[in-house]
Amino acid sequence: MIALDPFPYPIDTLPLRGSAGDPALVDRQGTLDFAGLERLVGQVAAWLAGQGYAPGARVASWLPKTRLACVLPMAAPRAGLVHVPINPMLKRAQVAHILADSGAVALVTQIGRSATLEQDDISENCEVILEENVSLDAVLSASNADPNTLAAILYTSGSTGRPKGVMLSHANLWLGAISVAQYLKLAPADRVLGVLPLSFDYGQNQLFSTWAAGASYVPLDYLVAKDVVKAVDRFAPTTLAGVPPLWVQLLEIEWPQSTANHLKRLTNSGGALTAPLVHGLRARFPQADLYPMYGLTEAFRSTYLSPELVDAHPDSIGRAIPFAEIMVVRPDGSPAAAGEPGELVHAGPLVAQGYWHDAQRTAERFRPAPAWAQSGGLAVWSGDTVVRDEDGLLRFVGREDEMIKSAGNRISPTEIEEAVVAGGETAEAVALGVPDARLGQAIVVVARGDGTHEAALRARLRRDLPSFQQPTRYEWRAELPRNANGKLDRAALKAEMTS
Repeated sequence: MIALDPFPYPIDTLPLRGSAGDPALVDRQGTLDFAGLERLVGQVAAWLAGQGYAPGARVASWLPKTRLACVLPMAAPRAGLVHVPINPMLKRAQVAHILADSGAVALVTQIGRSATLEQDDISENCEVILEENVSLDAVLSASNADPNTLAAILYTSGSTGRPKGVMLSHANLWLGAISVAQYLKLAPADRVLGVLPLSFDYGQNQLFSTWAAGASYVPLDYLVAKDVVKAVDRFAPTTLAGVPPLWVQLLEIEWPQSTANHLKRLTNSGGALTAPLVHGLRARFPQADLYPMYGLTEAFRSTYLSPELVDAHPDSIGRAIPFAEIMVVRPDGSPAAAGEPGELVHAGPLVAQGYWHDAQRTAERFRPAPAWAQSGGLAVWSGDTVVRDEDGLLRFVGREDEMIKSAGNRISPTEIEEAVVAGGETAEAVALGVPDARLGQAIVVVARGDGTHEAALRARLRRDLPSFQQPTRYEWRAELPRNANGKLDRAALKAEMTS
Protein backbone atom coordinates (compact mmCIF):
# COMPACT_ATOMS: atom_id res chain seq x y z
CA MET A 1 0.00 0.00 0.00
CA ILE A 2 1.39 3.41 -0.92
CA ALA A 3 2.01 6.01 1.75
CA LEU A 4 -0.14 9.10 1.85
CA ASP A 5 1.72 12.08 0.41
CA PRO A 6 -0.29 15.14 1.40
CA PHE A 7 1.83 17.58 -0.59
CA PRO A 8 0.08 18.22 -3.93
CA TYR A 9 2.54 18.01 -6.80
CA PRO A 10 1.78 18.94 -10.41
CA ILE A 11 -0.41 16.21 -11.87
CA ASP A 12 1.96 15.72 -14.82
CA THR A 13 4.61 14.26 -12.49
CA LEU A 14 2.55 11.11 -11.79
CA PRO A 15 4.43 8.92 -14.32
CA LEU A 16 7.61 9.59 -12.35
CA ARG A 17 6.17 7.67 -9.36
CA GLY A 18 6.33 4.33 -11.19
CA SER A 19 9.45 2.23 -11.62
CA ALA A 20 10.88 2.96 -15.07
CA GLY A 21 10.71 -0.58 -16.47
CA ASP A 22 7.37 -1.60 -14.95
CA PRO A 23 4.28 -1.71 -17.19
CA ALA A 24 2.16 1.45 -17.06
CA LEU A 25 -0.22 1.09 -20.02
CA VAL A 26 -1.33 -2.14 -21.67
CA ASP A 27 -3.36 -1.77 -24.86
CA ARG A 28 -3.68 -3.01 -28.44
CA GLN A 29 -0.32 -1.47 -29.28
CA GLY A 30 1.38 -3.53 -26.59
CA THR A 31 2.88 -2.51 -23.28
CA LEU A 32 4.25 0.94 -22.41
CA ASP A 33 6.46 1.06 -19.33
CA PHE A 34 6.67 4.03 -16.96
CA ALA A 35 9.77 5.39 -18.69
CA GLY A 36 7.88 5.26 -22.00
CA LEU A 37 4.82 6.83 -20.40
CA GLU A 38 6.87 9.74 -19.06
CA ARG A 39 8.49 10.19 -22.46
CA LEU A 40 5.12 10.15 -24.26
CA VAL A 41 3.65 12.71 -21.85
CA GLY A 42 6.69 14.92 -22.47
CA GLN A 43 6.41 14.54 -26.25
CA VAL A 44 2.71 15.45 -26.37
CA ALA A 45 3.34 18.34 -23.97
CA ALA A 46 6.20 19.62 -26.15
CA TRP A 47 3.97 19.48 -29.22
CA LEU A 48 1.21 21.38 -27.42
CA ALA A 49 3.68 23.98 -26.14
CA GLY A 50 4.84 24.50 -29.72
CA GLN A 51 1.37 25.45 -30.94
CA GLY A 52 1.65 28.92 -29.44
CA TYR A 53 -1.44 28.79 -27.24
CA ALA A 54 -1.60 31.28 -24.39
CA PRO A 55 -1.00 29.95 -20.85
CA GLY A 56 -4.24 28.61 -19.41
CA ALA A 57 -5.86 28.12 -22.83
CA ARG A 58 -8.31 25.24 -23.00
CA VAL A 59 -7.52 22.25 -25.20
CA ALA A 60 -10.40 19.82 -25.70
CA SER A 61 -10.17 16.17 -26.69
CA TRP A 62 -12.95 14.03 -28.18
CA LEU A 63 -11.40 10.60 -28.47
CA PRO A 64 -11.87 6.96 -27.55
CA LYS A 65 -9.30 5.53 -25.12
CA THR A 66 -6.28 5.82 -27.39
CA ARG A 67 -2.80 6.36 -25.99
CA LEU A 68 -3.08 10.03 -26.80
CA ALA A 69 -6.36 10.25 -24.86
CA CYS A 70 -4.67 8.57 -21.88
CA VAL A 71 -1.75 11.04 -21.71
CA LEU A 72 -3.50 14.32 -22.60
CA PRO A 73 -4.80 14.80 -19.01
CA MET A 74 -1.15 15.17 -17.95
CA ALA A 75 0.42 16.53 -21.14
CA ALA A 76 -1.85 19.58 -21.42
CA PRO A 77 -1.18 20.80 -17.84
CA ARG A 78 2.55 20.18 -18.36
CA ALA A 79 2.35 22.56 -21.32
CA GLY A 80 0.61 25.17 -19.14
CA LEU A 81 -2.79 24.48 -20.68
CA VAL A 82 -6.15 23.26 -19.36
CA HIS A 83 -7.48 19.93 -20.57
CA VAL A 84 -11.18 19.58 -21.43
CA PRO A 85 -12.02 15.90 -22.10
CA ILE A 86 -15.27 15.31 -23.99
CA ASN A 87 -17.11 12.02 -23.61
CA PRO A 88 -16.82 10.08 -26.88
CA MET A 89 -20.49 9.08 -26.54
CA LEU A 90 -21.68 12.68 -26.90
CA LYS A 91 -23.13 14.00 -30.15
CA ARG A 92 -22.39 17.14 -32.10
CA ALA A 93 -24.78 19.51 -30.28
CA GLN A 94 -23.35 18.56 -26.88
CA VAL A 95 -19.78 18.77 -28.19
CA ALA A 96 -20.50 22.19 -29.66
CA HIS A 97 -21.82 23.41 -26.31
CA ILE A 98 -18.71 22.26 -24.44
CA LEU A 99 -16.37 23.80 -27.01
CA ALA A 100 -18.20 27.12 -26.89
CA ASP A 101 -18.67 27.17 -23.13
CA SER A 102 -15.02 26.35 -22.39
CA GLY A 103 -13.68 28.67 -25.07
CA ALA A 104 -11.44 25.87 -26.34
CA VAL A 105 -8.66 26.92 -28.71
CA ALA A 106 -8.27 23.40 -30.07
CA LEU A 107 -10.16 20.14 -30.40
CA VAL A 108 -8.06 16.99 -30.72
CA THR A 109 -10.16 14.27 -32.33
CA GLN A 110 -10.41 11.72 -35.14
CA ILE A 111 -11.54 12.23 -38.71
CA GLY A 112 -14.78 10.29 -38.29
CA ARG A 113 -15.83 12.40 -35.34
CA SER A 114 -14.77 15.70 -36.90
CA ALA A 115 -16.90 14.86 -39.94
CA THR A 116 -20.05 14.87 -37.79
CA LEU A 117 -19.50 18.49 -36.75
CA GLU A 118 -21.02 21.34 -38.71
CA GLN A 119 -19.38 24.67 -39.45
CA ASP A 120 -21.36 26.53 -36.79
CA ASP A 121 -20.37 23.98 -34.13
CA ILE A 122 -16.82 25.30 -33.90
CA SER A 123 -15.81 28.92 -33.46
CA GLU A 124 -13.19 30.49 -35.70
CA ASN A 125 -10.88 30.62 -32.68
CA CYS A 126 -10.90 26.83 -32.25
CA GLU A 127 -8.84 24.63 -34.55
CA VAL A 128 -9.61 20.97 -35.17
CA ILE A 129 -6.53 18.75 -34.91
CA LEU A 130 -6.65 15.13 -36.01
CA GLU A 131 -4.99 12.64 -33.69
CA GLU A 132 -2.67 11.34 -36.39
CA ASN A 133 -1.26 14.83 -36.94
CA VAL A 134 0.09 15.17 -33.40
CA SER A 135 3.88 15.27 -33.66
CA LEU A 136 6.02 13.31 -31.18
CA ASP A 137 9.50 14.78 -31.59
CA ALA A 138 10.81 16.96 -28.76
CA VAL A 139 10.26 16.17 -25.08
CA LEU A 140 9.12 18.68 -22.46
CA SER A 141 10.31 17.91 -18.94
CA ALA A 142 8.02 17.77 -15.91
CA SER A 143 6.50 21.07 -14.82
CA ASN A 144 6.78 22.87 -11.50
CA ALA A 145 3.29 24.34 -11.71
CA ASP A 146 1.65 25.83 -8.65
CA PRO A 147 -0.66 23.10 -7.26
CA ASN A 148 -3.56 25.57 -7.27
CA THR A 149 -3.26 26.21 -11.01
CA LEU A 150 -6.26 25.11 -13.07
CA ALA A 151 -5.44 21.81 -14.82
CA ALA A 152 -8.75 20.48 -16.15
CA ILE A 153 -12.40 21.28 -16.71
CA LEU A 154 -14.66 18.23 -16.49
CA TYR A 155 -18.18 18.65 -17.79
CA THR A 156 -20.96 16.93 -15.93
CA SER A 157 -23.30 14.63 -17.82
CA GLY A 158 -26.02 17.26 -17.92
CA SER A 159 -28.68 15.20 -16.12
CA THR A 160 -30.25 18.40 -14.74
CA GLY A 161 -29.71 20.66 -17.75
CA ARG A 162 -26.85 21.60 -20.02
CA PRO A 163 -23.47 20.24 -18.93
CA LYS A 164 -21.51 22.56 -16.65
CA GLY A 165 -17.75 22.60 -16.35
CA VAL A 166 -16.18 21.75 -13.00
CA MET A 167 -12.76 23.40 -12.54
CA LEU A 168 -10.05 21.13 -11.10
CA SER A 169 -6.57 22.16 -10.03
CA HIS A 170 -3.36 20.16 -10.02
CA ALA A 171 -3.88 19.72 -6.27
CA ASN A 172 -7.42 18.38 -6.71
CA LEU A 173 -6.25 15.78 -9.21
CA TRP A 174 -3.07 14.83 -7.35
CA LEU A 175 -4.69 14.40 -3.93
CA GLY A 176 -7.60 12.46 -5.45
CA ALA A 177 -5.13 10.05 -7.05
CA ILE A 178 -3.14 9.54 -3.85
CA SER A 179 -6.28 9.16 -1.72
CA VAL A 180 -7.88 6.48 -3.89
CA ALA A 181 -4.64 4.56 -4.47
CA GLN A 182 -4.17 4.46 -0.71
CA TYR A 183 -7.59 3.29 0.44
CA LEU A 184 -7.97 0.80 -2.43
CA LYS A 185 -4.55 -0.58 -1.44
CA LEU A 186 -3.34 -0.48 -5.03
CA ALA A 187 0.16 -1.86 -5.59
CA PRO A 188 2.56 -2.10 -8.56
CA ALA A 189 1.43 -5.68 -9.21
CA ASP A 190 -2.16 -4.51 -9.84
CA ARG A 191 -3.66 -4.16 -13.30
CA VAL A 192 -6.72 -1.91 -13.63
CA LEU A 193 -9.24 -2.40 -16.45
CA GLY A 194 -10.57 1.02 -17.45
CA VAL A 195 -14.10 0.75 -18.82
CA LEU A 196 -15.36 4.16 -17.66
CA PRO A 197 -15.04 7.28 -19.86
CA LEU A 198 -11.91 9.36 -19.26
CA SER A 199 -14.16 12.45 -19.29
CA PHE A 200 -15.92 11.09 -16.19
CA ASP A 201 -14.11 12.07 -12.96
CA TYR A 202 -14.37 8.45 -11.78
CA GLY A 203 -12.84 7.22 -15.04
CA GLN A 204 -10.05 9.80 -15.18
CA ASN A 205 -9.10 9.13 -11.57
CA GLN A 206 -8.58 5.48 -12.46
CA LEU A 207 -5.70 6.60 -14.65
CA PHE A 208 -4.22 8.80 -11.96
CA SER A 209 -4.67 6.48 -8.98
CA THR A 210 -3.31 3.51 -10.96
CA TRP A 211 -0.16 5.36 -11.95
CA ALA A 212 0.22 6.94 -8.51
CA ALA A 213 0.53 3.38 -7.17
CA GLY A 214 2.95 2.31 -9.91
CA ALA A 215 0.34 -0.12 -11.30
CA SER A 216 -0.71 -0.72 -14.92
CA TYR A 217 -3.84 0.55 -16.70
CA VAL A 218 -5.71 -1.30 -19.46
CA PRO A 219 -8.04 1.03 -21.44
CA LEU A 220 -11.19 -0.54 -22.85
CA ASP A 221 -13.91 0.89 -25.07
CA TYR A 222 -16.67 -1.70 -24.94
CA LEU A 223 -19.97 -2.05 -26.81
CA VAL A 224 -21.67 -4.81 -24.81
CA ALA A 225 -21.09 -6.41 -21.42
CA LYS A 226 -19.56 -9.52 -23.02
CA ASP A 227 -16.69 -7.32 -24.22
CA VAL A 228 -15.78 -6.70 -20.58
CA VAL A 229 -15.73 -10.42 -19.82
CA LYS A 230 -13.49 -11.02 -22.85
CA ALA A 231 -11.12 -8.24 -21.73
CA VAL A 232 -10.91 -9.67 -18.21
CA ASP A 233 -10.07 -13.05 -19.71
CA ARG A 234 -7.44 -11.58 -22.05
CA PHE A 235 -5.70 -9.06 -19.79
CA ALA A 236 -6.25 -10.66 -16.35
CA PRO A 237 -6.89 -7.37 -14.52
CA THR A 238 -7.04 -7.35 -10.74
CA THR A 239 -9.34 -4.32 -10.53
CA LEU A 240 -12.59 -3.29 -12.21
CA ALA A 241 -14.63 -0.13 -11.56
CA GLY A 242 -18.23 0.34 -12.60
CA VAL A 243 -21.53 2.08 -12.07
CA PRO A 244 -24.70 0.19 -11.00
CA PRO A 245 -26.19 -0.27 -14.50
CA LEU A 246 -22.94 -1.91 -15.67
CA TRP A 247 -22.92 -4.29 -12.70
CA VAL A 248 -26.50 -5.30 -13.53
CA GLN A 249 -25.45 -6.15 -17.09
CA LEU A 250 -22.34 -8.02 -15.96
CA LEU A 251 -24.35 -10.15 -13.55
CA GLU A 252 -26.82 -11.11 -16.28
CA ILE A 253 -24.20 -12.83 -18.46
CA GLU A 254 -22.02 -15.88 -17.97
CA TRP A 255 -18.59 -15.62 -16.40
CA PRO A 256 -16.22 -18.57 -16.59
CA GLN A 257 -15.02 -19.00 -13.02
CA SER A 258 -11.39 -18.89 -14.11
CA THR A 259 -12.05 -15.49 -15.71
CA ALA A 260 -13.96 -14.12 -12.72
CA ASN A 261 -11.13 -15.21 -10.44
CA HIS A 262 -8.74 -12.70 -12.02
CA LEU A 263 -10.57 -9.85 -10.30
CA LYS A 264 -9.44 -9.08 -6.77
CA ARG A 265 -11.06 -5.67 -6.36
CA LEU A 266 -14.41 -4.19 -7.53
CA THR A 267 -15.24 -0.53 -7.01
CA ASN A 268 -18.57 1.23 -7.46
CA SER A 269 -19.62 4.86 -7.68
CA GLY A 270 -22.05 6.92 -9.76
CA GLY A 271 -25.04 5.59 -7.83
CA ALA A 272 -25.72 3.56 -4.72
CA LEU A 273 -25.54 -0.23 -4.87
CA THR A 274 -28.72 -2.06 -3.94
CA ALA A 275 -28.65 -5.02 -1.56
CA PRO A 276 -29.43 -7.48 -4.41
CA LEU A 277 -26.50 -6.07 -6.43
CA VAL A 278 -24.17 -6.40 -3.45
CA HIS A 279 -25.26 -10.00 -2.90
CA GLY A 280 -24.95 -10.75 -6.61
CA LEU A 281 -21.43 -9.35 -6.85
CA ARG A 282 -20.32 -11.14 -3.69
CA ALA A 283 -21.66 -14.42 -5.08
CA ARG A 284 -20.17 -14.00 -8.57
CA PHE A 285 -16.81 -12.67 -7.40
CA PRO A 286 -16.31 -14.15 -3.90
CA GLN A 287 -12.55 -13.65 -4.12
CA ALA A 288 -12.84 -9.90 -4.83
CA ASP A 289 -12.95 -7.05 -2.32
CA LEU A 290 -15.97 -4.83 -2.98
CA TYR A 291 -15.65 -1.07 -2.43
CA PRO A 292 -18.94 0.88 -2.54
CA MET A 293 -18.19 4.60 -2.91
CA TYR A 294 -20.01 7.91 -3.10
CA GLY A 295 -18.78 10.87 -5.09
CA LEU A 296 -19.70 14.06 -6.87
CA THR A 297 -17.71 15.80 -9.58
CA GLU A 298 -17.51 19.02 -7.53
CA ALA A 299 -15.37 17.25 -4.90
CA PHE A 300 -14.41 14.11 -6.82
CA ARG A 301 -15.01 11.49 -4.12
CA SER A 302 -16.39 11.75 -0.61
CA THR A 303 -16.80 8.33 1.00
CA TYR A 304 -15.98 4.64 0.68
CA LEU A 305 -17.01 1.52 2.57
CA SER A 306 -14.29 -0.90 3.64
CA PRO A 307 -14.81 -4.35 2.10
CA GLU A 308 -15.00 -6.10 5.47
CA LEU A 309 -18.11 -4.05 6.29
CA VAL A 310 -20.01 -4.64 3.04
CA ASP A 311 -21.85 -7.84 3.96
CA ALA A 312 -23.15 -6.38 7.22
CA HIS A 313 -23.91 -2.94 5.76
CA PRO A 314 -24.88 -3.44 2.08
CA ASP A 315 -26.76 -0.11 1.93
CA SER A 316 -23.95 2.03 3.37
CA ILE A 317 -21.67 4.45 1.49
CA GLY A 318 -19.13 4.29 4.33
CA ARG A 319 -16.91 7.00 5.76
CA ALA A 320 -14.80 9.88 4.46
CA ILE A 321 -11.92 9.09 2.12
CA PRO A 322 -8.43 10.45 2.95
CA PHE A 323 -8.21 14.27 2.58
CA ALA A 324 -12.02 14.69 2.80
CA GLU A 325 -14.04 16.08 5.70
CA ILE A 326 -17.63 14.89 5.46
CA MET A 327 -20.41 16.44 7.52
CA VAL A 328 -24.14 15.77 7.87
CA VAL A 329 -25.80 19.15 8.27
CA ARG A 330 -29.28 20.19 9.36
CA PRO A 331 -31.16 22.92 7.44
CA ASP A 332 -30.17 25.42 10.15
CA GLY A 333 -26.46 24.65 9.63
CA SER A 334 -25.93 22.65 12.81
CA PRO A 335 -24.61 19.07 12.85
CA ALA A 336 -27.23 16.34 12.48
CA ALA A 337 -27.42 13.72 15.21
CA ALA A 338 -26.90 10.00 14.57
CA GLY A 339 -29.94 8.62 12.79
CA GLU A 340 -31.09 12.08 11.72
CA PRO A 341 -31.24 12.92 7.98
CA GLY A 342 -29.16 15.87 6.82
CA GLU A 343 -27.34 17.29 3.83
CA LEU A 344 -23.95 15.83 2.98
CA VAL A 345 -21.39 18.63 2.99
CA HIS A 346 -17.83 18.00 1.77
CA ALA A 347 -14.92 20.22 2.84
CA GLY A 348 -11.15 20.01 2.43
CA PRO A 349 -8.58 20.08 -0.39
CA LEU A 350 -10.53 17.85 -2.78
CA VAL A 351 -13.17 20.57 -3.24
CA ALA A 352 -13.04 21.89 -6.81
CA GLN A 353 -12.58 25.53 -7.76
CA GLY A 354 -16.18 26.01 -8.86
CA TYR A 355 -18.01 26.01 -12.18
CA TRP A 356 -16.32 27.48 -15.22
CA HIS A 357 -17.67 30.98 -15.99
CA ASP A 358 -20.79 30.39 -13.88
CA ALA A 359 -20.61 32.51 -10.75
CA GLN A 360 -24.30 32.06 -9.92
CA ARG A 361 -24.29 28.27 -9.83
CA THR A 362 -20.88 28.28 -8.14
CA ALA A 363 -22.30 30.44 -5.33
CA GLU A 364 -25.24 28.04 -4.94
CA ARG A 365 -23.17 24.87 -4.59
CA PHE A 366 -19.80 26.10 -3.25
CA ARG A 367 -20.44 27.87 0.05
CA PRO A 368 -18.41 28.44 3.23
CA ALA A 369 -17.99 25.34 5.35
CA PRO A 370 -20.02 25.26 8.59
CA ALA A 371 -18.39 27.20 11.42
CA TRP A 372 -17.86 23.95 13.32
CA ALA A 373 -15.98 22.26 10.45
CA GLN A 374 -12.32 21.38 10.90
CA SER A 375 -11.59 22.50 7.33
CA GLY A 376 -11.97 26.16 6.46
CA GLY A 377 -12.76 27.73 3.13
CA LEU A 378 -15.43 26.66 0.69
CA ALA A 379 -17.31 23.39 0.96
CA VAL A 380 -19.52 21.57 -1.51
CA TRP A 381 -23.10 21.51 -0.30
CA SER A 382 -24.14 18.41 -2.21
CA GLY A 383 -27.92 18.61 -2.07
CA ASP A 384 -27.86 14.91 -1.17
CA THR A 385 -29.59 13.66 1.96
CA VAL A 386 -27.71 11.09 4.06
CA VAL A 387 -27.98 9.58 7.53
CA ARG A 388 -25.04 8.74 9.79
CA ASP A 389 -25.50 5.77 12.14
CA GLU A 390 -24.09 5.30 15.64
CA ASP A 391 -20.93 3.72 14.18
CA GLY A 392 -20.28 6.70 11.91
CA LEU A 393 -21.30 4.93 8.68
CA LEU A 394 -23.31 6.96 6.17
CA ARG A 395 -26.38 5.83 4.24
CA PHE A 396 -27.53 7.63 1.10
CA VAL A 397 -31.19 8.68 1.21
CA GLY A 398 -31.60 10.70 -1.99
CA ARG A 399 -31.06 13.97 -3.79
CA GLU A 400 -33.12 16.87 -2.52
CA ASP A 401 -34.25 17.73 -6.05
CA GLU A 402 -35.31 14.11 -6.65
CA MET A 403 -37.24 13.56 -3.40
CA ILE A 404 -40.89 12.68 -3.99
CA LYS A 405 -43.42 14.79 -2.08
CA SER A 406 -46.62 12.76 -1.87
CA ALA A 407 -49.60 13.35 0.46
CA GLY A 408 -47.42 15.40 2.79
CA ASN A 409 -44.64 12.80 2.91
CA ARG A 410 -41.06 13.22 1.68
CA ILE A 411 -40.17 9.92 0.04
CA SER A 412 -36.72 8.78 -1.05
CA PRO A 413 -36.75 7.37 -4.60
CA THR A 414 -33.74 5.27 -3.64
CA GLU A 415 -35.77 3.54 -0.94
CA ILE A 416 -38.55 2.76 -3.41
CA GLU A 417 -36.11 1.50 -6.04
CA GLU A 418 -34.34 -0.78 -3.56
CA ALA A 419 -37.69 -2.26 -2.52
CA VAL A 420 -38.75 -2.78 -6.16
CA VAL A 421 -35.64 -4.73 -7.18
CA ALA A 422 -35.34 -6.67 -3.90
CA GLY A 423 -37.68 -9.48 -4.99
CA GLY A 424 -36.17 -10.20 -8.38
CA GLU A 425 -39.24 -9.26 -10.46
CA THR A 426 -36.99 -6.72 -12.21
CA ALA A 427 -33.28 -5.93 -12.08
CA GLU A 428 -33.48 -2.18 -12.66
CA ALA A 429 -36.00 0.49 -11.71
CA VAL A 430 -36.30 4.26 -11.39
CA ALA A 431 -38.88 5.82 -9.07
CA LEU A 432 -40.20 9.27 -9.97
CA GLY A 433 -42.69 11.75 -8.60
CA VAL A 434 -45.21 13.00 -11.19
CA PRO A 435 -47.84 15.72 -10.64
CA ASP A 436 -51.07 14.45 -9.11
CA ALA A 437 -54.09 16.60 -8.22
CA ARG A 438 -54.89 14.60 -5.09
CA LEU A 439 -51.45 13.62 -3.77
CA GLY A 440 -49.30 16.48 -5.01
CA GLN A 441 -47.00 13.89 -6.54
CA ALA A 442 -47.74 10.26 -7.33
CA ILE A 443 -45.03 7.59 -7.40
CA VAL A 444 -44.37 6.14 -10.84
CA VAL A 445 -41.83 3.35 -11.31
CA VAL A 446 -40.16 2.78 -14.66
CA ALA A 447 -38.72 -0.74 -14.65
CA ARG A 448 -36.89 -3.03 -17.03
CA GLY A 449 -38.98 -5.96 -18.20
CA ASP A 450 -42.27 -6.80 -19.90
CA GLY A 451 -44.56 -6.47 -16.88
CA THR A 452 -45.17 -10.22 -16.56
CA HIS A 453 -44.43 -10.11 -12.84
CA GLU A 454 -46.16 -6.82 -12.02
CA ALA A 455 -48.95 -8.47 -10.01
CA ALA A 456 -46.42 -10.32 -7.85
CA LEU A 457 -44.40 -7.14 -7.44
CA ARG A 458 -47.44 -5.15 -6.33
CA ALA A 459 -48.43 -7.85 -3.85
CA ARG A 460 -44.94 -7.97 -2.36
CA LEU A 461 -44.68 -4.19 -2.00
CA ARG A 462 -48.05 -4.09 -0.26
CA ARG A 463 -46.44 -6.32 2.35
CA ASP A 464 -43.08 -4.51 2.46
CA LEU A 465 -43.90 -0.79 2.15
CA PRO A 466 -46.37 1.52 3.91
CA SER A 467 -49.36 2.75 1.96
CA PHE A 468 -47.90 6.20 1.23
CA GLN A 469 -44.88 4.59 -0.47
CA GLN A 470 -46.87 2.40 -2.85
CA PRO A 471 -46.26 3.17 -6.55
CA THR A 472 -49.44 4.15 -8.33
CA ARG A 473 -48.21 3.12 -11.77
CA TYR A 474 -45.55 0.98 -13.41
CA GLU A 475 -44.08 1.62 -16.84
CA TRP A 476 -42.17 -1.28 -18.36
CA ARG A 477 -39.28 -0.91 -20.82
CA ALA A 478 -37.06 -3.39 -22.61
CA GLU A 479 -34.13 -1.14 -21.67
CA LEU A 480 -33.79 1.92 -19.46
CA PRO A 481 -32.03 4.98 -20.91
CA ARG A 482 -28.48 5.75 -19.81
CA ASN A 483 -26.48 8.92 -20.02
CA ALA A 484 -23.00 9.24 -21.50
CA ASN A 485 -21.35 8.04 -18.27
CA GLY A 486 -23.41 4.85 -18.15
CA LYS A 487 -25.72 5.94 -15.33
CA LEU A 488 -29.49 5.65 -15.55
CA ASP A 489 -30.82 8.82 -17.17
CA ARG A 490 -33.35 10.00 -14.62
CA ALA A 491 -33.79 13.35 -16.30
CA ALA A 492 -34.89 11.75 -19.57
CA LEU A 493 -37.37 9.49 -17.79
CA LYS A 494 -38.68 12.39 -15.72
CA ALA A 495 -39.25 14.46 -18.85
CA GLU A 496 -41.03 11.54 -20.52
CA MET A 497 -43.27 10.82 -17.54
CA THR A 498 -44.23 14.45 -16.96
CA SER A 499 -44.68 15.61 -20.56
